[in-house]
Amino acid sequence: MIGRRALLAGAIGLAASRAGHAAVSAAKLALIVGARPGSNSDRVARAFAPFLERHLPGTAIAIRNVPGEAGLSAYRALAETAPDGAILGWTGTPALPARIVDHADTVLMARLRLIGAVQKEPIAFVSPASSPVSTARELIERSAADREAVPLGTPPAGSPPHLAALRLQAVAGTKLNVVAFPSSAAARQAVLAGHVAAASLGLGDIIGCLRDGKLIGLGLASKARSEALPDLPSLHDIGLPVSMTIRRGLAGPAGLAPEAEARFVGAMRAVVADPEFAAQADRSGFFVDWLAGPDWTALTAGEQDELSALWASDPWLPTGAG
Repeated sequence: MIGRRALLAGAIGLAASRAGHAAVSAAKLALIVGARPGSNSDRVARAFAPFLERHLPGTAIAIRNVPGEAGLSAYRALAETAPDGAILGWTGTPALPARIVDHADTVLMARLRLIGAVQKEPIAFVSPASSPVSTARELIERSAADREAVPLGTPPAGSPPHLAALRLQAVAGTKLNVVAFPSSAAARQAVLAGHVAAASLGLGDIIGCLRDGKLIGLGLASKARSEALPDLPSLHDIGLPVSMTIRRGLAGPAGLAPEAEARFVGAMRAVVADPEFAAQADRSGFFVDWLAGPDWTALTAGEQDELSALWASDPWLPTGAG
């Protein structure tokens, strides 16, 4: 017969096993997002989170919004977290190197660990269908003739679409009438209503308007065309070497535990291979594309150098704002 002591030990072991299983099931991961709830950046992060949960069994993800300074507050908050993998950041470039440049935070990159990017989104230049500018070259020529008559709308100063407009200006060698709106939604509404002659926006913000003919595409700030919109030329196609692609993924604090990082990398690669994630990308105007942390870090360093040169010639924030 089985003695009482053995039965008691077995019951304790079973309870401990169940408790351990419950602990695993209740594992929490906080994802810092440097934007207000309901903003475009917040929506994109929340659309990604369920896929990460799917491929991180036993993990519940909670979005933690840390708005402020165009994302810089969130990057700094992430840098101060413990490197145990309990808190990560939804991170985008070139916004990250732009904040390093315009706030002269030379140590920030050393305090972060880029884990990997899972999506990329090109910047598109568009005009209203009601009174379209036919090409990006026409936009430049009309600006050269009468800059005030051809406003080019963008999201806030220092955002990737705004930086793309400044790069176009530098390549064109003429001043454009760049008008920064308080949000992507405001810039989109301005171009839809014809209040600006053209706009620079993330493709995800306007892909529906392009597909239904409400906006006319002038060009993508990329070297190649988009499979989603094959008739939309790249700016490189028409002799304007302007590239600006938003990449998004996960980052952690420097010193992130290797076993935690490996787990996240595995989950993210599974997200990239998930057909439902690819379908969401097609609907939303971004592209599924895995970029490993070290490669993303190298790309970010190059972007920082390019943005430093742009800042020296055409700072996008008032002097002393950084």
